[in-house]
Amino acid sequence: MKSSRHPAPQVNAGSMADIAFLLLIFFLVTTTISMDSGLSRKLPPPCPPNTDCNADIKERNILRVMINPNNDILVSEEIVAIKDLKQVVANFIDNNGTKTCDYCHGKSEITSSENPQKAVISLQTAAKTKYEFYIEVQDEITKAYYDLRATYALEILRKPSDDLTEKDLKEVKEAYPFILSEAQTE
Repeated sequence: MKSSRHPAPQVNAGSMADIAFLLLIFFLVTTTISMDSGLSRKLPPPCPPNTDCNADIKERNILRVMINPNNDILVSEEIVAIKDLKQVVANFIDNNGTKTCDYCHGKSEITSSENPQKAVISLQTAAKTKYEFYIEVQDEITKAYYDLRATYALEILRKPSDDLTEKDLKEVKEAYPFILSEAQTE
């Protein structure tokens, strides 16, 4: 018997590379890449040469905000609600040393910064503080600065904060510099 040899059918693979390339493009275009979320903070510039950057800060210019492991906010060792934190921070920063403590339960001590340029917010968190609560506290502190800056823009510059020029924005930031010190306690 004679064996018949028929050529095996071949698959045209010429367009396979085109199809693979189109699928690759499709998946690259339709895939979303998750972005890490976090806090946008600008680090301070390095200390200029021949300058003492370890100068002491007067205690009255530091507002100590602590978050304990139970997610309680302590300001000068007094518990403050998250809803009140923005006002406490704003009062500390903006009263130029003339107001007394609003949350000290009748104490008449002056617990405010000398002026907004010297005010430092010291935020200390416990290791077991919930990240979401930490972000809420950060947001309240930031809102206090934004409100103070917006008020400055309206009262001094006579402009809403949306209409500020670069020069105006620089002036507002110099009037109310965002000075925040962060640390984690055990």
